[in-house]
Amino acid sequence: MANTYGKVSGTFQEIVNAYGKVSGVWKEADEIYGKVSGVWKLVFAAFTPGSIQTLSSGSGTFTVPQGSNAIHIQASVGGGGGSIKGADYDKAGGESSGAGGGSGAYISDRVYTVTGGETLTAVVGTGGSKGTGAYNGSSGAGSLTSLTGANTGSIFSLAGGGASSVSGGSVQGQLRSNTPGTGGTATAGTSLSSGTTIDGDNITSFTSGPTSTFNDSGNGATGGNNGNCSGDNCQINGSDGADSYSGLAGTGGDGGLVNTPSTTGTQGGGGAGGGAENYGSGTGGSAGGAGEILFRFIRIA
Repeated sequence: MANTYGKVSGTFQEIVNAYGKVSGVWKEADEIYGKVSGVWKLVFAAFTPGSIQTLSSGSGTFTVPQGSNAIHIQASVGGGGGSIKGADYDKAGGESSGAGGGSGAYISDRVYTVTGGETLTAVVGTGGSKGTGAYNGSSGAGSLTSLTGANTGSIFSLAGGGASSVSGGSVQGQLRSNTPGTGGTATAGTSLSSGTTIDGDNITSFTSGPTSTFNDSGNGATGGNNGNCSGDNCQINGSDGADSYSGLAGTGGDGGLVNTPSTTGTQGGGGAGGGAENYGSGTGGSAGGAGEILFRFIRIA
């Protein structure tokens, strides 16, 4: 259905709300029909803001509803980086904690202009895989989360968190160097800083996202790095994965205790590293959390 226009003071303007008299009382019309070549066809439908929808994996396309001219991104984040396992050396004079993965870049409660009827392409980042190398190796980086409009162009792009890595270690030799994953970089795009929806909400009141702040965005954080402990058979816990959404608790994985596996990241948080010494083998690292996009379509009056 195309947009509907009417003359106001001699100027055509798009109809957002339409009213008609019912039993002498003005009431808002949900739909208006007109005859086209003798057939009744829908020519106007009032726009009703939708509820929050969640995109949690992969990529795909969807269409902006007619009547909508904006999209409220309640939350979005790139995928979190993976982590590395702990390492034992057997009389090398120390043990190693696995470094944590970085978290993805994020946005929280931002509103972007879109066009009714246009196609949007969404890509939701995946979490990076856990690393397997004990003395040299790397885990997987988190991937990009983005939204692009066929007419609007690039709306935002949120890089995934970096992978943790290790190098330079050897059995009964020198202790390895541990490098945590760095945070992803946010390209948050041009969003609206003010406006009122057709149902009367000031968009600056949108604070339901993870950071509880309107029009917020930021880069991800670097994962933890507990490094090495000194002395053969010393014990060291794995490093935490970086929390996403500017430190939202619980999104980064928890580092493995000496005898407890590490946990994976969530909502773009970094995976946590493994600990040592576990009487012969370091505990494993974990994967980063997948990204997400939480959104709804609205109309700015």
